[in-house]
Amino acid sequence: MADQRGKQADRPASGSQWVTLGRISGLFGVRGWVKVYSDTAPRKNILDYPVWYLRQKGDPKAYKLRTGKVHGKGLVALLEGVEDRDQAAQLLQADIVVPREQLPKADADEFYWADLEGLAVKTVEGVDLGRVDHLFETGANDVMVVKGDKQRLIPFIQDVVITVDLAEKLIAVDWDPDF
Repeated sequence: MADQRGKQADRPASGSQWVTLGRISGLFGVRGWVKVYSDTAPRKNILDYPVWYLRQKGDPKAYKLRTGKVHGKGLVALLEGVEDRDQAAQLLQADIVVPREQLPKADADEFYWADLEGLAVKTVEGVDLGRVDHLFETGANDVMVVKGDKQRLIPFIQDVVITVDLAEKLIAVDWDPDF
């Protein structure tokens, strides 16, 4: 999978598709720092974005990242305009999003999870298994949660995922439909 790091401009293009990179998950101290849950790989790559767009309700609002760092097993960040714990508390559970065009281009054999979610999944024999609901990491490999006539957990590995066709919105897998 491609990671989600890159540089971005201060303003997204109009009509941008937003991609979620993480969320504000807690408060850290009394000076406006927030705890950050990152979906990027590696997790600290979210700190490479100089502007974060926070979405709670409605349109995302831009915040410049003043500084951020790894803290224990997580990340903490300080955003411009957030000076104390009360202001930081207003951002709790906000999604950190960026415009799709600001993500680095994925290599030919790499995909962003956001691009895979919603794709149809069929076996190489043409049996419809459903659609990718979401993906998660296991440590050994990524796993697609495919919802159709039943929910299936399908490893996103080379021996199982035969082709990914973003244009056709289709993933072909070598997978037993009874499993």
